Amino acid sequence: MTASEVQRGSSTLEPTHTSGTARSFGPGRALRQGAKVLPEHARGHNRSLVLQTLFHQGAMSRADLARETHLTRVTISDLVGELIADGFVAEIGVREASGPGKPAMLVDLDRAGHRIVGLDLSGSDVIIGAVLALDGSIVERREVALPAADEVVQTVVDLARALVEAADAPVLGIGVGAPGVIDDRGVILAAPNFGWVGFDLAGALQLALSLPVLVANDANAAVLAEYTFGGAGDDVLLVKVGRGVGSGLLASGQPMRGGRFAAGEIGHVTVGTDGGPQCVCGKVGCLEAWLSVPSLTTRLAAAPAAERDGILRDAGERLGIALAPVVGALDLSEIVLSGPPELLDGPLAERALETLRARTLAAFHDGVRVRMTEQGQDIVLRGAAVMVLSGQLGVS
Repeated sequence: MTASEVQRGSSTLEPTHTSGTARSFGPGRALRQGAKVLPEHARGHNRSLVLQTLFHQGAMSRADLARETHLTRVTISDLVGELIADGFVAEIGVREASGPGKPAMLVDLDRAGHRIVGLDLSGSDVIIGAVLALDGSIVERREVALPAADEVVQTVVDLARALVEAADAPVLGIGVGAPGVIDDRGVILAAPNFGWVGFDLAGALQLALSLPVLVANDANAAVLAEYTFGGAGDDVLLVKVGRGVGSGLLASGQPMRGGRFAAGEIGHVTVGTDGGPQCVCGKVGCLEAWLSVPSLTTRLAAAPAAERDGILRDAGERLGIALAPVVGALDLSEIVLSGPPELLDGPLAERALETLRARTLAAFHDGVRVRMTEQGQDIVLRGAAVMVLSGQLGVS
């Protein structure tokens, strides 16, 4: 199955959505909703509000839920009953009594009641897939070698199918993080590494597996994982360094994707007027030519050990040059780095922060943090899970 064949066969498919839930990354919609809405939208919104509250705060009674969500007890009782019947919420026992009266029954998100399949297509030599629980924990993980370009689509479909079959609970949906510029329907507008232009990857997977599918750029998926599972705030930029360099951005809790879906493509921003290495895109001085893993490892391997820190600091300075105008324009408070810690953590991150602070308004941006993610190589898989949680349940 080739990309062109699958695209022709699935051109009319649209992503599947659970009734009453909002589209993942929908324009103008913050990831996390925190209040009631208009009556015509109330049922789906309030259902998501209950799930979101349990997802982040854990087990509580129906009365607790009513207080936290500002919904009536009658509405909460109705919603919780519906969510129990659908397998998303479970009663887990009574609260330990601390006074007179009947102990309250506790309910919680049934984190094992459904599974999510996540796929990470951003690796340079492998495609990674996993079955995940609703809390982002990985239940089963598999890797396959990256095949020839004309076999990538079939390999992805086969891996997804195998993971769906391996799931020990109903699969809520499939999330995919992939390199390239990807629109909000899961169509890959451009992914040079795979030779894909205008390829409907979401449609291909839906056609093959008959499940909801959400596809996003790998860095955009990664920043969602950092937001939901990594403790990042509402204003954060995640820089993902691998075979290339990209970034995912949240501003006021809203994913920023751009009018042409290319927001965050910082890898080909020119960060040096002093020449520098030639990039694969043909330009000289792109950030990716200094910072990508292949570029960095090649330069480090060719240099004496005494020059290692200088090479890393130079790459960090170029990163700081690229980030400074973004931080200044959007007033970001945090930069998260995702990639090999042996390259990014230490001299490179330190120099990036120094450069960033030197090139922005000190009174406001001296407190900007630059840190490594703690989610390691699973960050895109976990971000893919957040995409499905958000798209299908309104939870993030």
